[in-house]
Amino acid sequence: MTQSASGLSPDFPVQFDKALAELPEGYLEGVFEGRRLGATVKRSGDGKRVWLYGEELGGRDVVSFNLYALTGANAILRPCEMSSSKVIDFVLGFEPT
Repeated sequence: MTQSASGLSPDFPVQFDKALAELPEGYLEGVFEGRRLGATVKRSGDGKRVWLYGEELGGRDVVSFNLYALTGANAILRPCEMSSSKVIDFVLGFEPT
């Protein structure tokens, strides 16, 4: 079940981390909110940074962010010129094909 950022459940960080971890590294295509998107996921060798860039195929929409792992279970999400909620919604709702 996908949940929008505006209605986050208490286990949201676990859901987000799991959904992001399930996205394979490299380029993939999929569907988000009924639209086709291509996305590229890169992970640093030390596992401390995840970069994602997604672009609507044949459209204008993009999603882009960096996620930096800190000590313990803490992390910092840095969206690129968009809201955190857009990034969260994308990671939770993107369905690779």
